[in-house]
Amino acid sequence: MRVSRTFRLPAAAVGLSLTAVLTLTACGSDNATDTAAGPLTVVASTNVWGSVAQSVAGDKVEVTSIITEPSSDPHSFETTPSDAAKVSDASLVVYNGGGYDPFVEDVLSSNGGNSDQRTVNAFGLLESQSQVRDQGEANEHVWYDVGTVDATAQAIADELGELDPGNAATYQANADTFSGRLKQITAVTDGIAATQGGAPVAQTEPIAHYLLEESSVRDVTPEGFTSAVENGNDPAAADIAATRQLFTDKQVRALVYNVQTDDDVTRDVRATAEAAGIPVVEVNETLPEGLDYIQWQTNTAKALAAALQ
Repeated sequence: MRVSRTFRLPAAAVGLSLTAVLTLTACGSDNATDTAAGPLTVVASTNVWGSVAQSVAGDKVEVTSIITEPSSDPHSFETTPSDAAKVSDASLVVYNGGGYDPFVEDVLSSNGGNSDQRTVNAFGLLESQSQVRDQGEANEHVWYDVGTVDATAQAIADELGELDPGNAATYQANADTFSGRLKQITAVTDGIAATQGGAPVAQTEPIAHYLLEESSVRDVTPEGFTSAVENGNDPAAADIAATRQLFTDKQVRALVYNVQTDDDVTRDVRATAEAAGIPVVEVNETLPEGLDYIQWQTNTAKALAAALQ
């Protein structure tokens, strides 16, 4: 069952209860960099960014993720007072940005003017690279972009190093180790690009845009179909028919399927692909249980490679 989305639009106001709790919590955290007030804390919008942050923080800092359940949609997620307090009181907030998790910016903007609170916005780091990297139209699902994830880890290390100078070298070493481990993912995507570059694929929505880009494969799905699904709308009949024809005519080599936002339309598309013998590559938006970021993304890239063989 797909949760309705409000894509690329600011989240709805979270209500008077949120305003009240922020007023209280802001009084108790006037300076997020004052480590004497208590141990450092990192709060991430989703467990994807929580995993990246934990890789850098190691055992020095507690990392908490707001969204951990596959059924929760960051586009339309509304914080509880407890969630808002966690974000408000955090020493460092790590979030996706780009309209993907607007609830974080809602809390930050209502945070009693706490100018000392530190944040890392992953999508902002993607935008900062736009002059040296040909990104085309930016896609906010930047946890599939290895370069942006690397930059995010380095930014987390910088922020934690300033908050906790005594452990700055440890945070930087952890970030560098994480950066090295990212090569496990790029080794797979580079292999796909070398052997399957240009292969046509379809997606139910453009979640894995950067994975496909780094693998040099082509997403040939009608834009009207993926845009409608991503916005929580029903695609036009013509777009559904054109998408189904991609499989019945075997015009694509694989279907990339977001298992967290399926509905009757996307399930029908998947069934059409499977009936035509087209492999399905499952992707999702939160970290599967028992895996860290590197393991998850490596497995996803390997699944794409296997589907294209």
